[in-house]
Amino acid sequence: MSHVGRQGVHTRAARTAALITLATDLPARVLADLLDVHVHTALKWVRRAQRDWTTYLTARAASLADTAEPGRP
Repeated sequence: MSHVGRQGVHTRAARTAALITLATDLPARVLADLLDVHVHTALKWVRRAQRDWTTYLTARAASLADTAEPGRP
C-alpha cells in the first residue's frame, strides 16, 4: 500500500477517471506510449471510454418532433 493509501486517501476512482478522460481524447497508440502500456491495454481503455450517443440522439429527435410547430420541419 502506498503512503497515500495508508493515510486513507483512495485514488483508484480518480485514476480511472483520468485514464478514461485521456482515452477519450487520445488515439490508442499515443495513449500506450504516454502511459508506457501495451497498445492492447490502451485499446481496452479507448473502448471503455467510447460514448454511444445513439439513444440520446433518438430521444432528442423525438422530443423535438413532438414540440415542433405545425408547418416547420
